[in-house]
Amino acid sequence: MGGSLVILEPALAVSASIHKTGILFALLAAVGFSFKAILAKLAYRYHIDAETLLGLRMLMALPFYLLMGLFARRERRGSGAMRALDWLWMAGLGFLGYYLSSYLDFLGLNHISSGLERLILFLYPTMVIVMSAFLLGKAVTKWTMLALILCYLGIGLAVGHDLGQSENSHEVLIGSALVFASALAYAFYLIGNGLVVERLGSLQLTAWASSFACVFSIGQFVVLRPLELLFEQPWQVWAITSIMVLVSTVAPVWLVSEAIRRVGASTVSMTSTLGPIITIGLGWLILDEHFGWNQLFGAALVIGGVWVVSRQKAE
Repeated sequence: MGGSLVILEPALAVSASIHKTGILFALLAAVGFSFKAILAKLAYRYHIDAETLLGLRMLMALPFYLLMGLFARRERRGSGAMRALDWLWMAGLGFLGYYLSSYLDFLGLNHISSGLERLILFLYPTMVIVMSAFLLGKAVTKWTMLALILCYLGIGLAVGHDLGQSENSHEVLIGSALVFASALAYAFYLIGNGLVVERLGSLQLTAWASSFACVFSIGQFVVLRPLELLFEQPWQVWAITSIMVLVSTVAPVWLVSEAIRRVGASTVSMTSTLGPIITIGLGWLILDEHFGWNQLFGAALVIGGVWVVSRQKAE
């Protein structure tokens, strides 16, 4: 018995170390994703528009996604050749989940606080549930209904807070609608993702869909803006966008993938509930955004609702 303990202890230590690393990666990913809105707001102070900011971000990110796609393809070398339909799926999902969703989000950030933006985006799991019920015939449980009520009450409180603080309520409503549409586009992406991810692989699907989104974003910029506008941006915009690409775009995608491999998707989804609180805190610290108790209570309701949804999925 004593000998078996000696054998098992190192294995237990390795397992605990892997779990801690997975949790750390998940937390770092949550911070990285939460930091995106803050960086976008900082860039807007230099009078850059959403189309140019998104184009610059995707131009910088494209090489990383292409490398990720080639690596993922090499890892799945024995899975067979990609079909034309597979590429169409990835292009369509890239358009919805990474181009359209990002573009609407950047437009919305012109009008509302970073904290409210993160809370509205955080509604996407509830949208997936509602759309799955209508489109796929999935049942909606009483716990799911409770989660929906909590989330949308929380958003009502958060929007009400920003309406009270803003001199132009019209701006808050427009921004909220744009970010809500962004979350809706991402929810559609997730439903489509679930239909093909087993065949294509999570990393490969993410990499190529993101690469297509980069092409769409760069193409939009080329059509709408003169190319030289990119090079007329101050160095601060280039620096902020570089940080956004590394800290809030590429690194979190890798960190989430590695965290899921170590601790599972349900645990990673739990840590993501910290996102809105992190963004509200960073907005107050860096952007001097005001927050009140009604906003924090609204955030707690939204997080609680998403937590209920995540627990239902895990079960």
